[in-house]
Amino acid sequence: MADIFSVVADPTRRELLGALLAAYGSDVTGGELSVGQLVEKLGVSQPTVSKHLRVLRDIGLVSSREEGQHRYYRLDPEPLLPVEEWVLAFTGAMDADGTPATTAWTPDGQPVSVRRNGAAGKATVEVGTELGRVMAEASYRASAALTGAQQGWERVVDRGRKRFTRRGEDD
Repeated sequence: MADIFSVVADPTRRELLGALLAAYGSDVTGGELSVGQLVEKLGVSQPTVSKHLRVLRDIGLVSSREEGQHRYYRLDPEPLLPVEEWVLAFTGAMDADGTPATTAWTPDGQPVSVRRNGAAGKATVEVGTELGRVMAEASYRASAALTGAQQGWERVVDRGRKRFTRRGEDD
């Protein structure tokens, strides 16, 4: 199974999470959006939306319910909480009890509560979309750097093999 970082690395999945976050706790939608509504919001095909929703559901970031021929999705931010704690550990921000702080900061220095009770007592992650984007970007950059390094090393090894082979054939 994919880890949460690889799941949120995909921009379409981040858009889906953002759309579901906007609906989360809404009185109008009841916190749920249909596949059709998500297709309309994102402007991508229904099979693409369904494929990405399945990945998000498998890792527990969304839940679904069926009503007739329609399937409705709801955000479940709980799997993001360990990611949030992991990221906050790097900021050095700690609560009085020595645990990572549950307050994030906006770029202009304003505190933003990361956890608080939302509709029906559910925990919400207000900065989840931004956190997901940052973590996905970091994961992508790390993967790209490793891939680039590996490809560079393979080119060096290939050049060495060619030189060695040529010398051996000339002798």
